[in-house]
Amino acid sequence: MTISKEKEAEILRYYHVEKWPVGTISKQLGVHHDAIHRVLSHATGTTHSGRTLRDSIIDPYLPFIRETLEKYPNLCASRLYGMVKERDYPGGPDHFRHLIAEHRPRKIPEAFLRLKTLPGDQGQIDWGHFSHITIGQAKRPLMAFVMILSWSRQIFLRFYLNQQTANFLRGHVAAFEYFQGLPKVLLYDNLKSATLERQGDSIRFNPQLLEFAAHYRYEPRPVAVYRGNEKGRVERAIRYIRDNFFAAREFTDLDDLNAQALQWCHGQSADRLCPEDKTMTVREAFEKEHPKLLSLPDNHWPTDERIEVKIGKTPYARFDLNDYSLPHTHTRKTLTVTASLEQVRILDGQEELAVHPRCFDKGQQIENQAHINALIDRKRKARKYRGQDRLIKAVPQCRDLLDGAALRGDNLGSITSTLLRLLDRYGVSELTIAIDEALKNEVPHPNAVRQTLQKRREERLKPPSVPVPLPDDEKVRDIDVKPHALDDYDQLGQQQKHSMMNDTQDNTKDDIALDFEQSRGDKKG
Repeated sequence: MTISKEKEAEILRYYHVEKWPVGTISKQLGVHHDAIHRVLSHATGTTHSGRTLRDSIIDPYLPFIRETLEKYPNLCASRLYGMVKERDYPGGPDHFRHLIAEHRPRKIPEAFLRLKTLPGDQGQIDWGHFSHITIGQAKRPLMAFVMILSWSRQIFLRFYLNQQTANFLRGHVAAFEYFQGLPKVLLYDNLKSATLERQGDSIRFNPQLLEFAAHYRYEPRPVAVYRGNEKGRVERAIRYIRDNFFAAREFTDLDDLNAQALQWCHGQSADRLCPEDKTMTVREAFEKEHPKLLSLPDNHWPTDERIEVKIGKTPYARFDLNDYSLPHTHTRKTLTVTASLEQVRILDGQEELAVHPRCFDKGQQIENQAHINALIDRKRKARKYRGQDRLIKAVPQCRDLLDGAALRGDNLGSITSTLLRLLDRYGVSELTIAIDEALKNEVPHPNAVRQTLQKRREERLKPPSVPVPLPDDEKVRDIDVKPHALDDYDQLGQQQKHSMMNDTQDNTKDDIALDFEQSRGDKKG
């Protein structure tokens, strides 16, 4: 057990000044009495009773232990115990672990130099995670992009729904616009948006970040591994944002939160004292630093997301958990989707097919009504022509009837649907006869066909036909069904009738014989 210097001072005061016994001190401070004896012994070189300290069982092994720990400072106590046990150490492992803690070399605390920067020389960037935000059915992470100028400590803050590369670069552009300039060097943590791979001093930067940095003419510089102190300014800024901006903050949506964040950067954040010079505020320091910043280029870097999307059989492009409509003429293709924070564009090469407002919900269909209407109209026409094809295939004479109706200007869709119902109710042969008769009588109209079918049914003394609902699927509805041959059934019927007649004859003969025997018996009697 390691005892702090303050606790040691209390033990010595209670023992030597207050004259407390060791047991009372142990209860008062919650420290084991062995630890108290150890503190008293180290202070006086004797036991608290005035006797000379007795030798410890570990003393003969201390030279070996110190030499080993000097060579292997991180060697665990169990391994060291095994090594001294091989050298005939008589104690147990628990007692040894307790003793070795006193003799293990203490790690010298690392000291850090306070990093000094010049105005306009450096900025630091990092992400901060601030809980989640619910949009409809989607629960998205609330990520804060933070950039701070190292000299003036001016902060830029903006929230996004993820920390992907697109939002990473958007944060840069927004910060540069806010500062109306940028520092010569930007310091990054080892983010995937900045560095893809690192082996020692060899760094493979994200190609998008390199192109971006070349456009704005600044140097991207990642911090060394496990050297987060090098970007301590932005980490302290994130803590400052948590405590002084986000805590107990109420907002309606992401836009409202970002508007409040921008106002906070202009106000409270800029009015705090500058750590580099307590005689002025951050706002005043930024005014001195601003002329030292790099100027912005004439054109902005495009930060829209751009992905390739394969369109299926339905006219929708899937992007960021939602479906966006497009013209039905571009299904079964690979198209390009570009997206800003405000809108989503669907492109076929350079041709713009659709533009939609961006949705951050999930599982939604964002539709342009013109796309839907065009698809419905196409389906309606397709159904019409499919019906005509089916009708003409079954009864070729229907073509003449439909041509005559077209010349008169009649509704071909209504006529087609009527004839299809008659086809399903009466069959191909009856409908063929009825249409032939209507054309012969020069009355090419569905009513004439229907009347002919009804008349033929009545002449055969058959009951009215019962409509049978058929499935909408044309593959099932129009399937060719081969009727079964019923000749065998007729033969079976005749055989059954003949068998029944033979049985009847046999039964009659048996009855006659029985009557004859009974009459003979009566005569004998």
